[in-house]
Amino acid sequence: MTIDYSQAREKMVEQQVRPWDVLDIRVLDVLARLPREAFVPEAYKALAYADLEIPLGHGQKMMKPVVEGRMLQALELQPGDDVLEIGTGSGFATACLATLAREVVSLEIEPELAASARTHLDAARIGSNVRIETTDALAWQSERRFDAVCVTAAVDTIPERFLSWLRPGGRLFVVQGREPAMEALLVRNDVNGALTESLFETDLAYLRGAAPTPQFHF
Repeated sequence: MTIDYSQAREKMVEQQVRPWDVLDIRVLDVLARLPREAFVPEAYKALAYADLEIPLGHGQKMMKPVVEGRMLQALELQPGDDVLEIGTGSGFATACLATLAREVVSLEIEPELAASARTHLDAARIGSNVRIETTDALAWQSERRFDAVCVTAAVDTIPERFLSWLRPGGRLFVVQGREPAMEALLVRNDVNGALTESLFETDLAYLRGAAPTPQFHF
């Protein structure tokens, strides 16, 4: 069966993303144009525009389109912004960020996923402004500051280092909490300190090393 991906893309935007309060025209345009199917593992291409998470291997999953849309909208990216992405995954969210912003530095702990994401970006001719680093974000060292930090996996508590990478006025998107009740948050690096806004409830796999510490009961 031949799939009309352009039609599937249009339906995804109109029937999934827009009804979930994603109204930013730039975000909707990016999701309507970028070939999501080019970033999905071969076995799941038929599900590229479905309202579900797609397995990527290594315990990682591609976020639902609605979550990607809300994330991109919340970050309010401008053409001159520099973005740090924590968790490259398939590279699709990376492509969206790169289309909306000036530059993206993306950190991926799994070498295989980092390599495939780079391949996907190059094949789609997107991401000349993307640098992917194979590293653990919880150990990564950088003096650089960013306008936006985008965490594509959940954390039990927000690491201070994530906030330290924000410029004044910078925005951090992150999903925090414990299954099944996690909360997507936008944290702004305000002059008076961090300002946290609750966006929506969701459920994501944990960033490696950022899951809750197991509690032992005797």
